[in-house]
Parts: sequence; structure tokens; C-alpha cells
Amino acid sequence: MKATNMSEPIITRRLFAASTAGLLVAGNTAISAANQEPAKQDEGKSAEVPTEKKAEEAPFDRDYDAPSFKPSWKNKQINRMMAQDFVIFAHSDLDKVKMLYEREPGLLNATLDWGAGDWETALGGASHMGRHDIVKFLLSKGARIDLFCATMMGMLDTVKQMLEAEPALIDAKGPHGFTLHFHAQVGQEQSLAVLDYLQSVKQVELRPVPFLKPKDSKQDK
Repeated sequence: MKATNMSEPIITRRLFAASTAGLLVAGNTAISAANQEPAKQDEGKSAEVPTEKKAEEAPFDRDYDAPSFKPSWKNKQINRMMAQDFVIFAHSDLDKVKMLYEREPGLLNATLDWGAGDWETALGGASHMGRHDIVKFLLSKGARIDLFCATMMGMLDTVKQMLEAEPALIDAKGPHGFTLHFHAQVGQEQSLAVLDYLQSVKQVELRPVPFLKPKDSKQDK
């Protein structure tokens, strides 16, 4: 099945905000507006500004023997909010990604759990948003490329080799459940050959991607 030609992605502030609510953070993200504390109203006082609810770690107690290896924790862990911001900015803002990377190179492969084990790196976010520019920057710094990134970037030989080595990967899911076919769609012209190959392995219905717009469309100001 030959995929229809797709245009370059232009991600507006409005569309990105909307897509993050439904596509990006699924419903388990700790920074969702649904998880904000409600404003309180006292007599004679204006409503307080809602505060952002912090992500909560799931409770856990070992019911097995602890590992024999004990981490020394010689170095401080990178700030969780900084890692979160790096992953979020990687979906749409190259300048912010560069700024935070220069401040803390250790963010490069930081992984964020949006909830229930929905893990995502900056590279993963840039890949499923079709941001070739951000992906190229991250890869140039040594980010760990994966099958989803290779798919979006149009690396046909790499994708073929991996699927031939492990055919079950055709059904693999990336961050937020996005498939290989989806990543090939958002790669647009650069990944059309990969999309055709994936469809030859397993044909699926290709649905429109809500945050992709025609080349001549203007970004919201």
C-alpha cells in the first residue's frame, strides 16, 4: 500500500497544548490539569491560585531478598523537574533543549515515567512528534537511538534488519503507545519508504495525525 504524501509538521502552541492533553500525557501524567488542586474561596477573599500536584511514587515494599549490590550514590541525582522539562521541551522547542543540555549534559538520556510505566526520553518525545531537527541534535550528542527513532528518521535498512531479527517488533509500542506505523507517518517524506515497508509487513489503517499541518500554514502567534 502506497502511503499518501505528507507535508512537513508545523506544531503550533495551541495544537501542541491540545495534543499533550490527549496524545502526549495520556491521562496518567502528574502535570495534567486534572490533577491540579482546586482553587479555594474564602469569604471576602479572592480565590487562591491552583497549585500543581506533585507526581506520587507508587507504594512498594520488597517481598523478596534485596539485591546483593548496594548503590553507593556518590553523585547527586539530576533534578527531577529539570529532567521532566527537558523531555517536554524535546517535543517542540529546540532552543530550550539546547539550553538545558548545556546546563546539564546528563539530561541526554533522562527518562520520565508519565505514570503506570509510560517511560519517555527526550529522543522518544522528539521522534513521535516528527521533530527531525531536535532528533538530529540529540543524536549528535550521543542519545541512544532506538527502533522508533530510526523509523521516523527514515532509516529503512536499520528498520528492516531489526524486524527481520525480531519480527514481533512490528507490534512494539513506544511512549504513550505510539506504534512504528505512527512514527513513520510523522516522519513524512523522509520516512515514506519505511512506512511502505511496514505496511508490507503488516497493513494497518493509517489515521490522520492531528498536529501535522500543511507546509504553507502559519504558526499561531
